[in-house]
Amino acid sequence: MSTWTAAIREWIYYCCASRAGAARSFPGSLMSSSRSDSPQLPRSLIAAALLVASGAFAIGAQQVPEPWPQHSMSRPRPPIETAPPQRLRVPAPAGALVLFDGRDLAWWEQSDGRPAAWRLVGDGAMEVTSGGGIQTRASFGDVRVHVEWASPATIQGEGQDRGNSGVFLMGKYEVQVLDSYRNETYADGQAGAIFGQFPPRVNVSRKPGEWQSYDIEFNRPRFSETGALVSPARMTVRHNGVLIHDDAALIGPTTFGVHAPYEAHADALPIALQDHGHAVLFRNIWVNPLPR
Repeated sequence: MSTWTAAIREWIYYCCASRAGAARSFPGSLMSSSRSDSPQLPRSLIAAALLVASGAFAIGAQQVPEPWPQHSMSRPRPPIETAPPQRLRVPAPAGALVLFDGRDLAWWEQSDGRPAAWRLVGDGAMEVTSGGGIQTRASFGDVRVHVEWASPATIQGEGQDRGNSGVFLMGKYEVQVLDSYRNETYADGQAGAIFGQFPPRVNVSRKPGEWQSYDIEFNRPRFSETGALVSPARMTVRHNGVLIHDDAALIGPTTFGVHAPYEAHADALPIALQDHGHAVLFRNIWVNPLPR
């Protein structure tokens, strides 16, 4: 990467992180320096970056996927913060549909329609077991989802090979589940990431084995009668009660290694939980439809 490219990326990241409300030190490496290799940015670029930071240009509430390549280990990680205490289980509000309360898997099935094969364990939880992911028997569009989960208490593996699962809205748009407590991985694949697109604003992961929560507000994408995209899917996500995505506009379905384009699909599809080969626990899952 050229010195200029690195400099521009640092400016863009600084500005977008500032817009997202994340604490960031001003990129001093781009300021005046006696080093001959230190980039001196043109006044026009500095002015543009300051306009972005101030909100004069509408870039959304968080950083965009570019200029960082998908799953880049060079992309800055979100700052680590301690989530405030949270009283779990969070009771389902009036009118919510409880998809899992620890008693059975009646609301869940495998993708081919066979009964869900995950194992019921203590504390009203189910455990990911081999045999594939599961999905809801019902379909949902615009929806608020509450999920509580815990990575395995015994640490095994590192990076993506540690407490990995995922919550897929409409089976296509994933909020990543991962043990991200003192575990380095790419920023757009850590716990709370909109996988492969947006890292969370902050890393508020609890220790392995401790219960955590996601509260996801999801608005489905809209397509025209000809199948053209009218408006993208959007997500607001809270991890352990902390806002980590604020009305993020997804650039397409979440996929590994490539930014897939939108393709027209039904207005309602199942919610899915991923089997990634790790014994992640889930409990207390409920949903509420969102007003259109």
